[in-house]
Amino acid sequence: MSRLGKIPIALPKGVKITVANNQFLVEGPKGKLTRPLPAGISITVEQDKIKVARSDEAKQTKSSHGLVRSVLNSMVKGVSEGFTKNLVSVGVGYRMAVAGNKVNLSLGFSHPVSFQLPAGVTAKVDDQTKLSLSGIDKELLGLVADNIRKIRPPEPYKGKGIRYEGEQIQLKEGKAGAGAKGA
Repeated sequence: MSRLGKIPIALPKGVKITVANNQFLVEGPKGKLTRPLPAGISITVEQDKIKVARSDEAKQTKSSHGLVRSVLNSMVKGVSEGFTKNLVSVGVGYRMAVAGNKVNLSLGFSHPVSFQLPAGVTAKVDDQTKLSLSGIDKELLGLVADNIRKIRPPEPYKGKGIRYEGEQIQLKEGKAGAGAKGA
């Protein structure tokens, strides 16, 4: 049995789970999320615990067991607490601003870049360089943060670009440092 799959999930107060038509729906104070339920996987709710079980030992069922439990745990946490991702822009003149559901980025290009936020993700900016994304769907939030980071990823020589808060960029030695050693 999957080590991760057999760990029960604690069900917080105010969160309700429904399984019907090969889908599971998680509702909470922050919203609702739904996902398809793979064949051979069942979800049961006992008092304040959610248990995920599999019906057979087929390879596909075994691989889905831990995944469904992990996704369900993220959904329960998302509808009860929510998730946040923080991005930081590093560079002279690099700025971020939020206007409605768009993030306007000034990242050293000849033009400002506008990024449309999908439904379910909100953003706010602190100090024009720190962007805080929040939402209830962990997968969607990570995808949006990655797409914003891809606009100007940190470069390896000066570290300029958009990075996650707390991310360490290993800087390379430039041409001047490499030339001075051989001379």
